[in-house]
Amino acid sequence: MTKQNINRRDFLKLAAVGVAVAAGTQAIKPAGASSTAPKGEHQWAMVIDQSKCTGCGYCTNACCAHNDVNPDRPWTVVNEVGQLDGHFVYVPRPCMHCEEAPCVEVCPVKASYYRDDGIVMMDYDRCIGCRYCEVACPYQARSFNWKAYEEANPTIPEWGEPEVERRPRGVVEKCSFCRQRIDRGLELGLTPGVDADATPACCAVCPTGARVFGDLNDPNSTVSLLLKNNAHYRLRENLGTGPRVYYLPADPDKMEA
Repeated sequence: MTKQNINRRDFLKLAAVGVAVAAGTQAIKPAGASSTAPKGEHQWAMVIDQSKCTGCGYCTNACCAHNDVNPDRPWTVVNEVGQLDGHFVYVPRPCMHCEEAPCVEVCPVKASYYRDDGIVMMDYDRCIGCRYCEVACPYQARSFNWKAYEEANPTIPEWGEPEVERRPRGVVEKCSFCRQRIDRGLELGLTPGVDADATPACCAVCPTGARVFGDLNDPNSTVSLLLKNNAHYRLRENLGTGPRVYYLPADPDKMEA
């Protein structure tokens, strides 16, 4: 688990939302955002329930194993941001897969791009290492490979086996919502968010069910129902990025002692 602070504004927002939910207030914006990104049959999203997140770090380990990521520069981190009524509160942070992604807008060679299912991807063959995208990302969800990662990955095989190639030196890399698992699963007739083999590794491994994945275009998907029936928020949505990662704020009455 990575223990690092998010900015004060996000933490205050988190605390305020948690208090509001505990009081039964539903004053959070509904899901969805306007976007110029292409829209396909599926629109993948992730919902993270902060009442269920214990900060175990399983998500980080599974991501590093299945995507062969250097654990020193993980794609998804778990930030401890404080306490609420004596309970520790965590904000897991993968890539937000924004509908209006600053990283896509600033990339001069189109190495960062939208898939029509909402995933923001990297073309590592196109990337020239300018790091514009890394600077533009308001979530610190990208990392630059100053050198090739050639060491043994300590998360393998305990947390999974690599499903994609390691990225080379001189490129910026990031979470892809485990697009390889999604694509393979769809080809096999599986449902991402329902079938573990078709679901992002961080969600499939979560022991408390804090991370949920699914299709916003399906009104009966778990993510759609969670967002319909619960107050939720997105990190720094005031910037107009339209993140596809949603948070159900921590409720002390639902958290483990």
